[in-house]
Amino acid sequence: QVQLEESGGGLVQPGGSLRLSCVASGIFLTRYDMNWYRQAPGKQRELFAAIWQGGGTTYGDSVKGRFTISRDNAKNTVYLQMCSLKPEDTAVYYCNADRDIGSHWGQGTLVTVSS
Repeated sequence: QVQLEESGGGLVQPGGSLRLSCVASGIFLTRYDMNWYRQAPGKQRELFAAIWQGGGTTYGDSVKGRFTISRDNAKNTVYLQMCSLKPEDTAVYYCNADRDIGSHWGQGTLVTVSS
């Protein structure tokens, strides 16, 4: 019944931009803290951006100043605007919805930054 569907991943040149979307069904995102995780090949999954249900945001140092997380509760959607992309940003990006009664995960979308 619950699904987070991600889109927007793909191949982009260094310095380029992408916007990822995460559309939820079966839940109302208004009540959830939303997180973006990523996992690079051979690396541990990393939490790098979060937006609280109250609207506050936080970012990891690796993406601060380049990535922006936002939400549109009316569309039940969370976004990740990615700018000034670097090759080290290459990873599978996961959307996560979290609240006290449990978490939900998207399927992941691959972002490849390469010239």
